[in-house]
Amino acid sequence: MPLDQIPRTAYNEDHEAFRETVRRFMKEEIAPHRQQWAEDKIVPKEIWPKAGELGMLCPTVPEEYGGLGLDFGYNAIVDEESSYNGGVATGFSLQSDIVCNYLVAYGSEEQKKKWLPRMVSGETITAIAMTEPGVGSDLQSITTTAKKDGNHYVINGSKTYITNGQNADLVLVCAKTDPDADPAWQGVSIILVEADREGFERGRNLDKIGMDEADTSELFFHDVRVPITNCLGEEGKGFIYLMSELPQERLSIAISAQASAQRVFEDTVEFTRDRKAFGKPVLGFQNTRFVLADLKAKLQVGWAHLDWALARHLKRELTPEEGAAAKLWHTELQWEVVDKCLQLHGGAGYMNEYPVARAWRAARVTRIFGGTNEIMKELIGRGL
Repeated sequence: MPLDQIPRTAYNEDHEAFRETVRRFMKEEIAPHRQQWAEDKIVPKEIWPKAGELGMLCPTVPEEYGGLGLDFGYNAIVDEESSYNGGVATGFSLQSDIVCNYLVAYGSEEQKKKWLPRMVSGETITAIAMTEPGVGSDLQSITTTAKKDGNHYVINGSKTYITNGQNADLVLVCAKTDPDADPAWQGVSIILVEADREGFERGRNLDKIGMDEADTSELFFHDVRVPITNCLGEEGKGFIYLMSELPQERLSIAISAQASAQRVFEDTVEFTRDRKAFGKPVLGFQNTRFVLADLKAKLQVGWAHLDWALARHLKRELTPEEGAAAKLWHTELQWEVVDKCLQLHGGAGYMNEYPVARAWRAARVTRIFGGTNEIMKELIGRGL
């Protein structure tokens, strides 16, 4: 059953009207360029203002800062349609679902007025720099520092695996403003760094096994000076801010994973219906039907759970453990679906010209970013 025919409970008529706009944009402006952007290893910056014109970027930003003041359901629709009809990791969700929230919740009035309207319009592309070489999910162990020098911070360090790193005009940098803090998390702050600051350098656009079109970069900071007013919220509260926004980030990943799995499933049903083996369609074999029937049942459960989680989040009731569980379950489901569907494609599934191969490669990272699924289990387990 196509995505637009799946009964949903999390959305109203306004949401679904917005979906039509997003779906058309994805089909006309994004999907036709998948191959070229994958070869270029980047999504062109020119596409961002086009998305901004349609209200697809940061729709939750309050109207006084240039946004539409809508709920997260509109973000979720962009996430679903990006995975289902676009098939491209544009970087929109990072800006709309993650970075935007930090600025709205913790930014100063000056920061909000300067950056939020530009993020909504697509004039400014953002990134958030957490991960460092040798430091993965353990943000307390970061070594990038932001030391005070008069009314400035001087930032030194490096980051890696940064989404939107090549395109970013503004980077939210997680740094130690107090390296001696005990416990260590009390020394972490988030500093806004404009990409034109002296001493800021972009490293390689990293070569990944999937999501080829998404620019993922190394970033370097060599005595980068920024005003102390570039600190997001209070100094030393960065770790708390990061933890408070994780349920939405993980729900966003779950949404994209579910939509991607749904599209791969539908494509596979069509492929096995058309492809013949031993004189009959591959779908005619009991094994094929049983595999697909099992996946269909799990996808049905997945959409019901996702709507439950969305409804909880729209009421600001989704807990960190529930967000972690959503990320864990839906990304594991995504992997099961794409892997079994690739198998049903036979040799064709190993060819990059088939969507299932690209989806399979792209799906591998969803169990890693946003916190590995092992970390998700640890977080859920702590609440037992």
